[in-house]
Amino acid sequence: MVQVHPSDLWGESLPAKLINGGIAGLIGVTCVFPIDLAKTRLQNQQNGQRMYTSMSDCLIKTIRSEGYFGMYRGAAVNLTLVTPEKAIKLAANDFFRYRLSKDGKKLTLLKEMLAGCGAGTCQVIVTTPMEMLKIQLQDAGRIEAQKKLMAAQAQLSSTTSAGAAESVVETRTTATQITRELLRSKGIAGLYKGLGATLLRDVPFSIVYFPLFANLNKLGQKSPDVKAPFYVSFLSGCLAGSTAAVAVNPCDVIKTRLQSLKRGVNEDTYSGILDCTRKIWQKEGPLAFLKGAYCRALVIAPLFGIAQVIYFIGIAEFFLDMLPKRRD
Repeated sequence: MVQVHPSDLWGESLPAKLINGGIAGLIGVTCVFPIDLAKTRLQNQQNGQRMYTSMSDCLIKTIRSEGYFGMYRGAAVNLTLVTPEKAIKLAANDFFRYRLSKDGKKLTLLKEMLAGCGAGTCQVIVTTPMEMLKIQLQDAGRIEAQKKLMAAQAQLSSTTSAGAAESVVETRTTATQITRELLRSKGIAGLYKGLGATLLRDVPFSIVYFPLFANLNKLGQKSPDVKAPFYVSFLSGCLAGSTAAVAVNPCDVIKTRLQSLKRGVNEDTYSGILDCTRKIWQKEGPLAFLKGAYCRALVIAPLFGIAQVIYFIGIAEFFLDMLPKRRD
């Protein structure tokens, strides 16, 4: 099987690669963010405190209680930081593939996995604080809805509901407020809470995703020097992304739980990865590690399908070529 040599890909300008990765991330996130919100809320709810039964149930209840734009709580954080995140991830993978190649020879599967490992490690610089802020904003609606439900139940069982009425007053926080509070109380480390769990998720994801995508995508190449058609890149990105997403979903559940600063009523807190894993296994069973798996597959599939199409088409090159060239 023939394959485009990594040096051919890396031969394109680095600014173009970064711009293409950023554009891909922006378009992908805009399309699938509501599903990502449902994933976060489904993963964070614990047994006995279930507000939602499925993705559709979560989205319907979110629209009813928070309005249409409630599905996009936390989207501003993603739209701001997804550009550098996706740019770093995609460009880093190409860089490591180029460095690991020798004399134009095809990369072995092990080297493809090492390149993906490098890309996943690099991206957490941006991914961790982005996910940290996004999760707080996404899960706030679930916690507020739970408080309102508890207050309604209290009103039915007691004639004095003044205290309950006070507890359901909604106070919306912003990403800026959360950032300031974390920096004030814990310093920069506050934004990187859950770094280990993020690495545990993103490194294996990239190890699975990039080699799988490369091998699926090359099936659509007619010759080594010709890129695969855009629809092949799209389908390859979708299939590779959804496969990798489901494979690392247990790590995503752990990461989401560890990064959540606020808890619902009677929900567990965790001191680290092992403590979180043990409590989930003991109290919710092994299937709890698959919570939100289909949501995550639905998010990642089009996200990476769109990303790879834009990245490989190279939208940025068109605009960069229009810029005046410097004369020596």
